Amino acid sequence: MTIPKIYPVILSGGSGTRLWPLSRAAMPKQLLPLLSAQTMLQETVQRVASLPNVAAPLVICNQEHRFMIAEQLRAIDVAAQGIVLEPVGRNTAPAIAVAALMLQRTDPDALMLVLPADHLIGDPAAFALAVEHAATVAQQGYLTTFGIVAHTPETGFGYIQQGTAITDHAYQVQAFVEKPAREIAEQYVASGEYYWNSGMFLFRADDLISELRRLSPDILDACIQALELAKNDLDFIRLDPAAFSACPADSIDYAVMERTTKAAVIPADIDWSDIGAWSAVWEASAKDTQHNAIRGDVITEDANRNLIRAESRLVVALGVDDLMIIETADAVLVAPKDRAQDVKLIVDQLKALKRNEHLYHERVYRPWGWYEGIDSGDRFQVKRIMVNPGAKLSLQMHHHRAEHWVVVSGTAIVVRDEESIILTENQSTYIPLGSKHRLENPGKVALHLIEVQSGAYLGEDDIVRYEDIYQRNA
Repeated sequence: MTIPKIYPVILSGGSGTRLWPLSRAAMPKQLLPLLSAQTMLQETVQRVASLPNVAAPLVICNQEHRFMIAEQLRAIDVAAQGIVLEPVGRNTAPAIAVAALMLQRTDPDALMLVLPADHLIGDPAAFALAVEHAATVAQQGYLTTFGIVAHTPETGFGYIQQGTAITDHAYQVQAFVEKPAREIAEQYVASGEYYWNSGMFLFRADDLISELRRLSPDILDACIQALELAKNDLDFIRLDPAAFSACPADSIDYAVMERTTKAAVIPADIDWSDIGAWSAVWEASAKDTQHNAIRGDVITEDANRNLIRAESRLVVALGVDDLMIIETADAVLVAPKDRAQDVKLIVDQLKALKRNEHLYHERVYRPWGWYEGIDSGDRFQVKRIMVNPGAKLSLQMHHHRAEHWVVVSGTAIVVRDEESIILTENQSTYIPLGSKHRLENPGKVALHLIEVQSGAYLGEDDIVRYEDIYQRNA
């Protein structure tokens, strides 16, 4: 049987709250380099790029992450088939429905391979073979899911029970099972008939649309409308906010897979992890002779089986075992590894206290580069700013603050009201309160500068934009 082209659909809408303080709402785990020099998104995209007869990926993401995702794809020289922006999160069923509708327009015979952006697959050859088996079964009209061969009785995953064999490598799904108690999970693993539910799928776009129309027509109708009213925004496809917001929020499991008679499971022994907590990062990481997984500037003495990650300073672990120690510029997490799932409770506390540490890092990324706070006090704030080559900030004005800019390295073009000046290393300028201004990097190397703000109010919402090449409203 000839297999049609496979279209990867990368779901990048998660938040990864159990990986706080590294994972934040503005920089979730799929955009972080957790286990290598590349981010989870980059690893996922490159993994599918090596599959035979595969198209460019279609990425579905939160609109707030669009520029970071585009930049990460550019950094690995991948041109996406499209980057679709969700105005609000509606779980996996609407995201996959939108992708299916788009792909059916592109290719009536499209096979879509749906993958979360934040999973680890340690055996890419076995993964490629599982995809081949799934594609063959999907061509027969089945909606296939990948069931991870369970070697341990995990209670943090849902399970899939296999039914009648379709081929030597595929089974009809007998049942989807919610996360079980420990003793039940042990029975599942011993039976050899149950697999971890991976959340990865492969099916024909038209078959999925047909089942959505039968089982969840309200989701399909809302997605059709959101796509029909979508607008192109630079390199992005922006779904209609009103139509998509009206779509019911549901997972693809509940909306389709648990209710269809066409579900099939492909057993996959692929060294898989969803990297759902810091304990999973420890398990997947290389370790020293004391079984510590270390990243960054770390010194240990009489310390064993720890996960220690230093992002901005020296971290020393002395006489401690089985801890996770995660240091960032503005927060440090210290907890036993067996409490990894409870990190989410800390994020909930931060939200309840209306703090910002669950939202942003000290370094905040923008489409033109990034900025980070250095110091702040009564009526002043100091920031370090990096502007990418060829990038420019919006033409803007502030009602409540003035700014001083000092160029550290690179070249800057500064627009200040009616004048335009060029600044190089060690040169500076002053932007008075109420002055219309813009900063641009015309060079081929990064522009670094120090910004000193002074005024009665220094919030990021004190910006009036007049022009913006990135078409931001805020």
